[in-house]
Amino acid sequence: MSAADAAAGNGVGIRQFATFRVADMFMGIELARVQELLRYQEMTWVPLAAPMIAGLINLRGQIVTVVDMRRILGLAPVADGEALPMNIVIHSDGGPVSILVDEICDVLDVPIEASTPIPANLPPEQREFLEGVYQLGCGLLLVIRTERILAIDGSLITP
Repeated sequence: MSAADAAAGNGVGIRQFATFRVADMFMGIELARVQELLRYQEMTWVPLAAPMIAGLINLRGQIVTVVDMRRILGLAPVADGEALPMNIVIHSDGGPVSILVDEICDVLDVPIEASTPIPANLPPEQREFLEGVYQLGCGLLLVIRTERILAIDGSLITP
């Protein structure tokens, strides 16, 4: 790796992830897919929407679909009185989509060599939404498969 690559953060064999927590899972999404991070936004409920759709938010005049990661992963909803979830707005072909998560963490540079197979003990409904797993000093980083999250019932999520 050249000094210019290191200074620019363009490490050879390095992937960058925006990390977050959903329940007790430490997860990440490819940084290039992230448009912005937002505090909790009031949502408009959408009747007859897929169960994983939490609602719609207005992002500076643009209507954005909000997908609930807890519902996607088959986890229990947040208990009353717990902290409000946060939004990670990602790019998609149909426009921005927000992913609702419990907590937003850091941006991590992860060496490709840290990649490990997806654990077989994860439930199938969670495995299908994972692109990969990275073994870090602090535990496992579960990387979500963005394309699968955007494709619900065979159709791309669009407002």
